[in-house]
Amino acid sequence: MAKILIPTPLRQFTGGADSVDVAGATVGELLTTLTTSTHPALRNNIYTPEGKLRSFVNVYLNDEDIRYLEKDGTAVTDADVISIVPSIAGGGR
Repeated sequence: MAKILIPTPLRQFTGGADSVDVAGATVGELLTTLTTSTHPALRNNIYTPEGKLRSFVNVYLNDEDIRYLEKDGTAVTDADVISIVPSIAGGGR
């Protein structure tokens, strides 16, 4: 099973877990399993209502942005680590 690292703001949807081991052959399969079977409360934070990855959510496979690989079709192995990194904006004085 590949490991998916859960960022701090989303851990409230995984019972506080900072990582989850998920089985699948591609990044898309892992994220689908994570957001439908394992922790469905995450779905609205990662996917749009149309089922597309939200634009402010970045996904990395072993430090490689999947947008520059094969996106959600990127193959994974049991030794791989997937990182979900939500973009953070804002700030002020």
